[in-house]
Amino acid sequence: MTAIPRHSALIDRLPAVRGRLTEGASLAKVTWFRVGGPAEVLFKPADVADLQHFLAHCPEDVAITVLGVGSNLLVRDGGIPGVVIRLGRAFAEIRTEGTHVLAGAAALDLNVALAARAAGIAGLEFLSGIPGTIGGALRMNAGAYGADLSQVFTGATALDRQGHLHRLDADAMGFTYRHSKVPADWIFCGAELAGTAGNPAVIQARLNEIQASREESQPVRARTGGSTFVNPIGGKAWELIDQAGCRGLTLGGAMVSEKHCNFLINTGTATAAEIEALGEMVRHRVKQKSGVDLAWEIKRIGVPADSPLAIQSKSEA
Repeated sequence: MTAIPRHSALIDRLPAVRGRLTEGASLAKVTWFRVGGPAEVLFKPADVADLQHFLAHCPEDVAITVLGVGSNLLVRDGGIPGVVIRLGRAFAEIRTEGTHVLAGAAALDLNVALAARAAGIAGLEFLSGIPGTIGGALRMNAGAYGADLSQVFTGATALDRQGHLHRLDADAMGFTYRHSKVPADWIFCGAELAGTAGNPAVIQARLNEIQASREESQPVRARTGGSTFVNPIGGKAWELIDQAGCRGLTLGGAMVSEKHCNFLINTGTATAAEIEALGEMVRHRVKQKSGVDLAWEIKRIGVPADSPLAIQSKSEA
């Protein structure tokens, strides 16, 4: 196979930053599946201004990928060419004002729900059942337990590919089921969410219910990426998967969860290729059984291990 030429020192083409730039950084340890290749360059910005500067001066031909906490994500075994941006502590602040919560894009959904409880803000409990960050929740209008982000959203900020800051209202977000219409290359910085005044004890009781429900029905302690496929209109993905005889199905080290068959699991030795292939096997069997084309909810990014663009690991993330 003839390798496609690629600049041997991408990092030398990138602007100077106050944050951290790392070549060949491992991503497997920061994804919930614990699989996947490295980033060609990993960038951890110091703050919003640092990220703006980077975007404004980054060469236009350099691919940029944003990584949250790696929950609803599968990084392919060859890694991710270009720059992977991972937002850190500076983007994880959470503040409350009255019945509103202001959260950075890197804030964990669970932590936002807990901050709302502490402030006596009801209506955000559902976030505790979503394994991810506010940035990811904005991108896909994340939801669980009868609610989704669009129902509590009041505003957000995002940077475009040139580093310009945009303030977004609900119309600009264009929320639909598990989707927003914001351009894919924009990077969310934070959001404002609105709840209602509530009793912290009652809120905590609801949080407890959600936690108990998750632990009973989902493989929360396994290496998984959360819900694998989007529920089709008028149906449930797990029921279609079960009806197609896929519960417990395995491929190498990958397995369809026995507990909730819309979850794929890394049993310990799986590769990203095995997990993705198992997902495609499930889609094929469901299509044959019910005629329904299941759409992936897990985002799959990067290149296969045998790609000429595959990245060599040099350091830890």
